[in-house]
Amino acid sequence: MKKIITVFVLAIATTFIISCGKKSASAKVNKENVENAKSRDAAIEREVASISLDKREYDFGTVAEGDIVETIFMVTNSGTVDLVITNAKGSCGCTVPVWPKAPIKPGEIGEVAVKFNTSGKPNRQMKTVTLTTNTASGREVLTLRGSVTPKAKI
Repeated sequence: MKKIITVFVLAIATTFIISCGKKSASAKVNKENVENAKSRDAAIEREVASISLDKREYDFGTVAEGDIVETIFMVTNSGTVDLVITNAKGSCGCTVPVWPKAPIKPGEIGEVAVKFNTSGKPNRQMKTVTLTTNTASGREVLTLRGSVTPKAKI
């Protein structure tokens, strides 16, 4: 049994030694492939969508608890390819976004409407909506903040 284990370990060690060889890893890299990848990445960056927003934050001031706060964020495609918003997610169930499902063409404007239900949310509030997009960063964060006056206790 010891002989079988010794032969097995020796075979594995020999395989590792032979497969590694004496060349360094950088010597095995094809320089032409590296240059092709650099030019491909530069082309992708030129073809990425770009987003411009009329505002990233909306201050709704002071409202009474139970009010519904609504705002619209204007989204402009300032890039050279279609801007696609694949998802918009509120930071909690009380914050509901509605976003354009169709691609926004270069130079065109879309709307992201957001509703915040203040029921059960007294005092200072800050809620976010995260847009998942095809921009370089891949996401944009919109913020709603303000103060909610608590209901009078009975």
